[in-house]
Amino acid sequence: VQLQASGGGLVQPGDSLRLSCAASGLPFDFYAIGWFRQAPGKEREGVSCVDWSFDRDTDYLDSVKGRFTVTRDNAKNSVYLQMNSLKPDDTAVYYCAAQRLSRCSLQRESYSYWGQGTQVTVSS
Repeated sequence: VQLQASGGGLVQPGDSLRLSCAASGLPFDFYAIGWFRQAPGKEREGVSCVDWSFDRDTDYLDSVKGRFTVTRDNAKNSVYLQMNSLKPDDTAVYYCAAQRLSRCSLQRESYSYWGQGTQVTVSS
């Protein structure tokens, strides 16, 4: 199983970024995908997730609700995290993770497969 996160970069407060997570080696259609982030000196926290149901149920960390949107494209084995109105507090390494779950989870312990992370830095 491989998960490849990409799309990070250095942006200014208020800017947008779109992260991508490309998966291979698993039946992607049946896996929930989570986005997590870890800032220096802090615990890794769940940011968003999307499950594999027809309704594509999602969940978000309270601090990103209304700013971040997670979507998935099963035809491309990919999940995207659109991040708008970025703040300095969003600065972190962002990871995607996969697990076959009945409902997606923001708990890192729920996921077995992890990507390598992509750096997002929000600074003026």
